[in-house]
Amino acid sequence: MRSVREVLESKSVAVIGASRDPLKPGAQLLNVLKKVGFQGQVAGVNPQGGQVFEMPLYRNLEEIPFPVDLAVLHIPPASVPAALEECARKGVKGVVISAEGFAEAGPQGAKYQEEVRNILRSTGMRGFGPNTLGLVNTATGLTTSYYSGPRMLRPGSIGFVSQSGIFVGALLRYLSSLEGFQLSKGIGLGNKVDVDESEALAYLMEDEQTRIIGMYLEDIRDGRKFLQVAREAAARKPVLLLKGGRTKEGARATASHTASLAVEDSVFEGAVRQAGILRLFAIDEFINTLKGFLNMPLPRGGRIALVTYSGAQAIMSIDAAIEEGLEVAHFGEDTRQKIARVIATPSKAQNPVDLFPDMLSHGFEKTAMEVLQALLEDDGVDAIIFISFAIFGAEPYRPIVDLLQGRCTKPVFFSLLGTKKDIEVSRSFLEEHHIPCLDFPEMAVRVLARMRKYARIREKE
Repeated sequence: MRSVREVLESKSVAVIGASRDPLKPGAQLLNVLKKVGFQGQVAGVNPQGGQVFEMPLYRNLEEIPFPVDLAVLHIPPASVPAALEECARKGVKGVVISAEGFAEAGPQGAKYQEEVRNILRSTGMRGFGPNTLGLVNTATGLTTSYYSGPRMLRPGSIGFVSQSGIFVGALLRYLSSLEGFQLSKGIGLGNKVDVDESEALAYLMEDEQTRIIGMYLEDIRDGRKFLQVAREAAARKPVLLLKGGRTKEGARATASHTASLAVEDSVFEGAVRQAGILRLFAIDEFINTLKGFLNMPLPRGGRIALVTYSGAQAIMSIDAAIEEGLEVAHFGEDTRQKIARVIATPSKAQNPVDLFPDMLSHGFEKTAMEVLQALLEDDGVDAIIFISFAIFGAEPYRPIVDLLQGRCTKPVFFSLLGTKKDIEVSRSFLEEHHIPCLDFPEMAVRVLARMRKYARIREKE
């Protein structure tokens, strides 16, 4: 069997079922590969020949005048087995089967899927899908998703595995639209006729471009194998997992989605926890946690300091911190003296540090810088959450950015209060400079808790 790496590093792609209609998915994929600058050769296959987007369409694979590493199949399920036989004769290394209508659709679809599995096993070709948009490799510009755009193919460090067909395209497209969320690789598993979550995770674990791994799964094919790989992967890089089908109703829906078999969620939860995987339960949690891991160092401990304009939000954040197993940091005498230079009211120079109204005497910039510098220098503080008003625009945050970029030895998160427009200006500036900014400080607390949990996993290694 060929390796997943060989397929992800394909230097040529054939789209089987490329329509002459420019609006159809196969034709769109040819256009995408042309626009995003894929570094390899591309060809379309249509039994009637012709052309689309000024590219010739060959009547079969044999007509293509160069070796084909990867074939993307945009054809009905009944036609897939014969196409795979043709791929094997051409020496294709891997195939992405995009069509729905296999095991998730009923007995006839299951029969097609079993036939596909047997062909792949007997030929050594690797298969992704059915029911998936397939693969992304930003290092080479490879994509098999007709949802891709140039922004989605900007090289980054997030590797993502998804069992859902459209999820890998839609979510990755959304992530790539956010500041700092560039991808390394994307792997769509679909019905997992061949390549499964264990093999995809093992590949991303070894991939040098990937610093953090995200996964969306609905079931696990081989639990023991997956946990073995997951344990090794989590020892090297953070693995963030979203799992669909947690409830009986959700599990029932996964059966008709990707032909997944239900697994008792409590059993799954215990297993992934033992493996060191960080399980998340919503997309916003996933994105916020990515912000932390991508931009900030791991906390050395669980002691947090809060800087705030809002006593209420600070108090709720403290409650959340205690619930998550974190602690409220106690400032050393030296830290208290430094803070007292700009926060004259003693009760407001404690943790949480309340900037108002003392800030009116020194201005936001000086007050914020003095407090942040003192907290960064305090060995009794492991992480900082700064709750600020977004009425200042970007300018007052420039010195803060300079300070943190020069000496950010502990995680620092911002949460901004204000109008949507004002928040967006300040948030964009901070995140452009790799300082995570979350909607609410309690979210930052939960991200810090996961980062601390992962830091403990690494400390045990």
